[in-house]
Amino acid sequence: MRLTPMRYKDYTWPHNPEVYSVEHRRRMAAYQVPGGGSVLQDLGRSYRVLRGEGVFAGEDAYEQFRELTEVFRDSGPGLLVHPVWQAERVWFVSLTVTEEPLPDYVRYSFEFWEDWSGYDGGLTEVDAGNTPQFGSGGSTGNAGASVSAVYTVKKGDTLWGIARRYGVTLTALIAANPQIKNPNLIYPGNRVNIP
Repeated sequence: MRLTPMRYKDYTWPHNPEVYSVEHRRRMAAYQVPGGGSVLQDLGRSYRVLRGEGVFAGEDAYEQFRELTEVFRDSGPGLLVHPVWQAERVWFVSLTVTEEPLPDYVRYSFEFWEDWSGYDGGLTEVDAGNTPQFGSGGSTGNAGASVSAVYTVKKGDTLWGIARRYGVTLTALIAANPQIKNPNLIYPGNRVNIP
């Protein structure tokens, strides 16, 4: 069976890397309870790390590595089309020569981090000191924001996961819920306004 060539942005590998690995990560928080022990909270699946190793061989080996280096220098995420993994939007975070390159042979390793794009607004600075706080009631603290639904938090939920489920940006969800002082800590029974 012949595998399709690996591609990232506009670069296509002349032959696929020799070694691939995929590391799945999950974020967890541990809270100490009185009397010893701890309670774990699942903060949701985090990004995947996609690693590999390969060689460029032949007269154009160093030229191929130079072209791959130019792709690495290009900022921003891109689509990684892999012969085995599903296509993913990723960031090219590491490119390493793993031995001294010869004119006709370069051994290298690479690392990509998955970009889930659970929110599309990027990271924004929030002035937590000037955010008005409200008790019960329908107000969200955002004069122009309207609430389309109210979600009750269940065990294992995260704001990021709720935003993704309802198709809203994480930034918009945080802005619609000024009563949540720390967006990384929500508890079962909390009510979350969905903008």
